[in-house]
Amino acid sequence: MNSAGLLVDAFGRIREVVHEAVEGLTDEELAVRVDPDANSVAWLVWHLTRVQDDHLADAFDTDQLWTSDGWADRFGLPFPKAATGYGMTRTQVDAVRAPAELLLGYHDAVHARTEELIRTVTNADLDRIVDTRWDPPVTLGVRLVSVIADDLQHAGQAAYARGVVERR
Repeated sequence: MNSAGLLVDAFGRIREVVHEAVEGLTDEELAVRVDPDANSVAWLVWHLTRVQDDHLADAFDTDQLWTSDGWADRFGLPFPKAATGYGMTRTQVDAVRAPAELLLGYHDAVHARTEELIRTVTNADLDRIVDTRWDPPVTLGVRLVSVIADDLQHAGQAAYARGVVERR
């Protein structure tokens, strides 16, 4: 297996967990917060997908599907289109309400774009600097691992929240 194959496998595992967490839940179940400070399945999946879309678009110098493919308009959320979920208030988290088809549609579109982008990655590409705002500057390899780690964490949280919702 090469670097690109490893990355495709990792992002594929995220997609699997996202589908398992979302499929079959009603709009109301997707919006349940198991605690006043907890995030809903809908918010977690929206957030992890927004981060993946945002960070990979930046790393590969391409448009975010959120805006270029009209996902922001389809979701119709009451915050700036650039929002990815970082630092959101309880009210903002509550505002992320979407049916499973919309959440999975956006996630699958971002996943397909991600695969398209990472299938071309070589070992040498992983050392390319993609963000100079940090010290040390962030390489493509570090950015991809960061997105994978964040996405898997949130996908796992969504799966846990689904389990709690189903047992109520």
